[in-house]
Amino acid sequence: MAIAKAERLMNLALCLLGARRPLSKRELRDSIEAYVEAARPGGGAAARPGGGPAARPDKGASGGDDSFNRMFERDKDDLRELGLVIETVENLDGEVGYLARRDSNRLPPITLDAEEAAALGLAAKVWQQARLAGAASGALQKLRAAGLPEDVDPYEAHGALEPRIPVHEAAFEPLMLACRDRRPVVFDYRKASAARPEPRHVEPWALECWRGHWYLAGFDRDRGAERVFRLSRITGKVRSRGTGFTAAVPDVVTVRETVAGWAGEIADRSALIRLRSGSGYPLRAKATKVRELGDGWDELEIPYGHGLDAWLVEFGPDVVVLEPAELRADVVDRLRAVAKG
Repeated sequence: MAIAKAERLMNLALCLLGARRPLSKRELRDSIEAYVEAARPGGGAAARPGGGPAARPDKGASGGDDSFNRMFERDKDDLRELGLVIETVENLDGEVGYLARRDSNRLPPITLDAEEAAALGLAAKVWQQARLAGAASGALQKLRAAGLPEDVDPYEAHGALEPRIPVHEAAFEPLMLACRDRRPVVFDYRKASAARPEPRHVEPWALECWRGHWYLAGFDRDRGAERVFRLSRITGKVRSRGTGFTAAVPDVVTVRETVAGWAGEIADRSALIRLRSGSGYPLRAKATKVRELGDGWDELEIPYGHGLDAWLVEFGPDVVVLEPAELRADVVDRLRAVAKG
């Protein structure tokens, strides 16, 4: 039924847009097959083969006209809601006609300079590894059809750049849709210091890629506070749970700043660690001082902020915390929790 209605609306729109003069209801009824069927006695049911519908009583011509009139009025209103400008014109004989003028239904010309076109091209390239690739490519084709200058190629303006956002996590797409539709979700999440995942009930706000990893920001219903989740630590399927949020969505969701704070990026102190030679390159990139100790170990001084203990645990036996004492104790506690399972 949905396909039949869409086809009927398309046919009506094409008739109105292609007409050089206003068309009356009668002319439209005779031009569109669905209206011809509706205008027949019995609303077109008697014309169908197969026996069953033909056995219904004949409603007569007035019944067919009423069915057509109701269908036409609904279709006309639907097209207007979709944005088609339909004019109603009355001729000298008092007959009402309908027309959709092309100049009234034409989008304004699209004017993009080289930099704007290049930005669109780069945005389309970004999603080459995600299911949005087709939509991005289609959008550029529509821009070209709508008047994007032929001498502007959004794909080649910065051909040396090949931006990509990797999307390897299966949780990305369902979470993206949940953020768009404002739907709460449930998923199993394994923290860096935990041996087993735990269920989380989250109202998703935004997804953001930071340093090669995707993060979800949202309201954790179980903890009653804002939380940020790394998608690579989500296990199993993301499941929808009802509709409606219980917490207000902030105007600005600072995913990167939150992750940076939890990862120790925002720090006002320093920590001293031993790091096995040839390992822990992210730690080496953050280090303010590096000293070779020999015997396969180096000594690093790194910024110390909230969440640094969870990050250091990820490097396992390649890292030994020297100071401060509280950081060493936190790392030891996390490692013991993992060992206990």
